[in-house]
Amino acid sequence: MMWRNSRTRPHGANDDLAGRRTTLGQYGALSNMRWDWLVRLWHSLSTVGLLLGSLFFAASLTPTLVPRTFLTQGVLSGFSFAAGYGIGVLGNWLWTYLEVPRPQGRILRNVTLAAAIVCAIIVIAFFWRWTQWQNSIRQIMELEPLAGAQPLGFALIALVTLTILIALARLFQLVFHFVSTRLHRFLPKRVSNVLGAIVGIALFWSVINGILVRALLHLADSSFREYDALIEPETSPPTAPLKTGSSASLIRWDDLGRAGREFISSEPSSADLHAFSGKDTREPVRVYVGLRSGETPQARANLALEELKRVGGFDRSVLIVVTPTGTGWIDPGALDSVEYLQDGDVASVAIQYSYLPSWLTLLVDPGYGADTAQALFSEIYRYWTSLPRDHRPRLYLHGLSLGALNSAQSVQLFEIIGDPIDGALWSGPPYSSEVWRSFMNDRNPGTPAWLPQFRDGSFVRFMNQDGVAVAPDSHWGPMRIVYLQYASDPVTFFDYQDLYREPDWMIPPRGPDVSPDLRWYPVVTLFQLTLDMLMATTTPPGYGHVFAPAHYVDAWIEVTDVKGWSADDIARLKRHLAKDNDHRGDALQ
Repeated sequence: MMWRNSRTRPHGANDDLAGRRTTLGQYGALSNMRWDWLVRLWHSLSTVGLLLGSLFFAASLTPTLVPRTFLTQGVLSGFSFAAGYGIGVLGNWLWTYLEVPRPQGRILRNVTLAAAIVCAIIVIAFFWRWTQWQNSIRQIMELEPLAGAQPLGFALIALVTLTILIALARLFQLVFHFVSTRLHRFLPKRVSNVLGAIVGIALFWSVINGILVRALLHLADSSFREYDALIEPETSPPTAPLKTGSSASLIRWDDLGRAGREFISSEPSSADLHAFSGKDTREPVRVYVGLRSGETPQARANLALEELKRVGGFDRSVLIVVTPTGTGWIDPGALDSVEYLQDGDVASVAIQYSYLPSWLTLLVDPGYGADTAQALFSEIYRYWTSLPRDHRPRLYLHGLSLGALNSAQSVQLFEIIGDPIDGALWSGPPYSSEVWRSFMNDRNPGTPAWLPQFRDGSFVRFMNQDGVAVAPDSHWGPMRIVYLQYASDPVTFFDYQDLYREPDWMIPPRGPDVSPDLRWYPVVTLFQLTLDMLMATTTPPGYGHVFAPAHYVDAWIEVTDVKGWSADDIARLKRHLAKDNDHRGDALQ
């Protein structure tokens, strides 16, 4: 009974009870503040933006060219939702600004509810089909199918991505209001709003482009430079004096860089070639000049020419001027295949111009490295034209990815028309290649963009996994140019105009390595293809941006007019190079 009457409670009991009430009240107040904050945040969001963002989110679940992981899908979906939300907010603002009438009261609520139900059904349906869509690509590329969608995993990743992007948008909004409010003291409201938006955009762009991008590029350049300088324990300088990097070479082994050392040490020997074909063979000649070997592109080009003359490169039947990728890497399958087809009577020369990956260079500076490619070709071509025509090798160009772009830029047709080269093999040409795009735009009517035909095929031809696009006995002219490209390669078929229009390569019939479930969506498809481009080298050989040695064999047969090889021997060479490529890949991993 005593505890029911406050006057009979022990000393201090009232204080304890009051303290507990205060604590509970404070906790409740804090809890209410948290819920109030969430409620205010929810009400501050745009309904139109949320609806359109959910549709963009659903569209991002559809397949494009390259299989995705849960992580990449989550990041892509977060960006897509944010883009849809932003467009919705902008559209809603424009609608209000133009004073266009809109439904009110119960009609507005009913319309909003119906739209929300439709969007929810679409999101759920697309979630349910995500695994099936991804497996439609994985089946084509002969990858293990996914067992389940695990929507909660990439939904959480998408939510984190979306939160970060919304936080950045709110920060931009704060900057905009800060500037426009202060300018409004001296200027009309709309003028101050426009200036506030301009200042905000300029500030964010300068931070992103001028500070963040430069810092990331500097970090990437430093990291890849250190990686390029590492000496692999399994490689050692060659002992043969006619090898680049040997003690007799004009180029130090350490200065070749990681990609250069791999290129020199991985070439097949004369014994390897003879063991395969049983014919008389020669030791292939490979010359590589690393970025550390000369201060300027011209200095490295001069060094490459002198080294090529030293090792007898101009005494071979075939001479190939190779432009490597951004990191300096040269696809071993590309050179191995032509060296086997020519029984080793091949010389190749290349110069490194960067440490950065091609995809990063393409996004930031597509023309990077063109000056180096031009310097090398000019030096080689000048000396080559000084030799008697019947005592000089056939001259070809080759490049992969960014190397294909820079290789095509290294030569102008009007400069060589008096004494033309013999041809070129360019694989995985990037979307920004003007030469490639000019052929694509002028392709014969009715031919697909992913495997076009150009005129009568006597000058340039396109190839994919299934071979060339023209009849096998079609006439070749004096110069042979072949583009090896896959329909599933986003590096080739990415285009900024995909933001607002469907690309030609999506028009049926589709390429053999493209999912039949692929569809175009405004804005979202551009995000999807951008992610695909970053993931383009994660595919198996023969898909995406990873080229199979077997397809290089077919391409070099076309370009260099290989004779004396039966269909069985060619098939046997493809199997041999595929095994060698698998072993080399395991060693590199």
